Amino acid sequence: MLDLGAGTGAVALAAARCGARSVTAVDLSRRSVAVARLNARLHRCRVSVHRGDLFAPVQGRRFGLVTANPPYVPAQTSVLPRHRMARCWDAGPDGRALLDRICDAAADHLLPGGALLLVHSGACRADVTVERLAASGVVAEVLERVRVPLGPVMRARAALHESRGLVEPLPVLRHQPSNPYAPGPRDTAAR
Repeated sequence: MLDLGAGTGAVALAAARCGARSVTAVDLSRRSVAVARLNARLHRCRVSVHRGDLFAPVQGRRFGLVTANPPYVPAQTSVLPRHRMARCWDAGPDGRALLDRICDAAADHLLPGGALLLVHSGACRADVTVERLAASGVVAEVLERVRVPLGPVMRARAALHESRGLVEPLPVLRHQPSNPYAPGPRDTAAR
């Protein structure tokens, strides 16, 4: 099992706890690698943690399962951040800078019958991901779509994403409490 962009190692640890025979985690961030290694040690899980860019540290290896929740937030520029928290979410103008690279290389790292579990925002267009995977030899389908409230980064960039047609305009709703003394629908119908 390979977890790309492992961060704290939560997915890799869960796989190890569920009985995966071999668990490998990769992240570009030195801090994330240190935290993932520490978490594996604290939780007594056998996880091999590597620092590097996506599949580079595991070149030539194949896995039965590859998981990834890479940065996918569309950003102002195509220049990806090298440091700080923005590296955890910024993924170029369409949010696909890392997604496309994963799609293009996944087939070379999956065992026959292996699976890729890939999470990303609807703003990045799941249909593009499925098409890109198919072009590289991986048969893919969207397993589930989940609607969640936008987090602070996506909310802060809502106007940018709307201007690029990546998301629908956010509705602005106002709750107006009804007047408890005004006649309601039942009261007027009875009159």
